[in-house]
Amino acid sequence: MNTPILTVEKLNKRFFLHEQKAFIPSCADVDLTVFKKQMTAMVGPTGCGKSSVLKCIFRTYLPRSGRVLYHDEAGHTTDLAQALDHRILELRHSDIGFVTQFLHCLPRKKALDVVSEPLLLRGGKKEEARDAAADLLRLLNVPERLWHVPPATFSGGEKQRINLARGLISSPRLLLLDEPTASLDPDTTERVIDLLSSIKTRGVGMLAVFHHPELVRRLADHVVELKSQGTEALGMEGNI
Repeated sequence: MNTPILTVEKLNKRFFLHEQKAFIPSCADVDLTVFKKQMTAMVGPTGCGKSSVLKCIFRTYLPRSGRVLYHDEAGHTTDLAQALDHRILELRHSDIGFVTQFLHCLPRKKALDVVSEPLLLRGGKKEEARDAAADLLRLLNVPERLWHVPPATFSGGEKQRINLARGLISSPRLLLLDEPTASLDPDTTERVIDLLSSIKTRGVGMLAVFHHPELVRRLADHVVELKSQGTEALGMEGNI
């Protein structure tokens, strides 16, 4: 039986607007599971809370309620909604990766160092980490002339490729992806699809947000549809 890596139960998040003194709902009662060697895709209209779900799992946001259960290889379960900060940081370094929509890094850091950093945080050797970073950058069509340049000056598509390489380099046990191909050209998108398929076969479980049905069809093993209805966002899970 395939045991889940991640189980999300009745996850809720809302935001308080201080000037208006009003709550804005983001996601509500979201249930989903992520399995080893499989991808769960979240779909739905803009504003239904897909990115918020990912950020609650990564603990960029604190959920209002619900459980986010991460099951590690040793058989231990951590509720990410309640865990202490040091446990969250430990899991980010060892088990959980996140490819966000936007690249966040130190302004003067070279692209090669930005990509290799996750391996160094796991105790990898500098030269080996840089070699692995170079391989990924080459695969994602990042020109070698940009490898030693800070990504702050890059185009949107170039930044997204750096972001992808950084998120994929350490093959985390659980990988969160927020529109990973949004700024990419068709050729690079195909390379990313092949890369994600390859990583999946190596045992990584993925939870991804996509807007293009074709990407969902090609990559997803399960689909979670989030729907906005007035002030509520409902999460419903199904298989394809």
